[in-house]
Amino acid sequence: MKRTIGAAAAALLLAATAACGGNGGNAANKAASPAPSPAASSAPAASPSKGVEVDKGLLNHEITLPASFFEGQDLDAVIAEAKKSGVTDVKRNEDGSVTYKMPRSVHGKMMDEMESGLMKSIEELKAGETFKSVKDIEHSKDFSEFTLIVDQAAFEGSFDAFAAMGVALPAMYYRLFDGVPQDQNKVTVKMQDQASGEVFQTVVYPDAMEAMGQ
Repeated sequence: MKRTIGAAAAALLLAATAACGGNGGNAANKAASPAPSPAASSAPAASPSKGVEVDKGLLNHEITLPASFFEGQDLDAVIAEAKKSGVTDVKRNEDGSVTYKMPRSVHGKMMDEMESGLMKSIEELKAGETFKSVKDIEHSKDFSEFTLIVDQAAFEGSFDAFAAMGVALPAMYYRLFDGVPQDQNKVTVKMQDQASGEVFQTVVYPDAMEAMGQ
């Protein structure tokens, strides 16, 4: 069953198959960098776009990355690193794209590493060192919904809204590789005041980023 996923997610694929681990946290930190609008920061790179396909078979999974993804990279080195990490076959296609074939177990390991990175980024945000107003973060099992419990007075008027993107983007990447179709891959982030328990803001990704790009 084929799924079309974003080029930004493809970067996490290569990192995960190279057994780097923890990249979800790095992605969150980049996404959370201060800027005039939380929806605008890194939106072009992070918004899911067509060009990558995942074909999940019974025993093996095939993932095709477009030629544009490899611009400026040493393709031989990238392929060699992927093979070291369990990719069993790599095919260079006529259009410049590259198809990776891997056992389900390798894909499973990749998903475990992506989940670990996502959880690490969540814990870092909960620590409140970067976003002082964030006191706690709750999330659904499938990472489709997050609730940021914050000090509303400190949250409003600050850059702490970027904490929402800090959890939403890695969650979207994870869900894409977990087989969620692109058109159904939505992550909802709610901001809840710690004192009153009231949800005072809700943001849905990638809709927020796409709206800013119009």
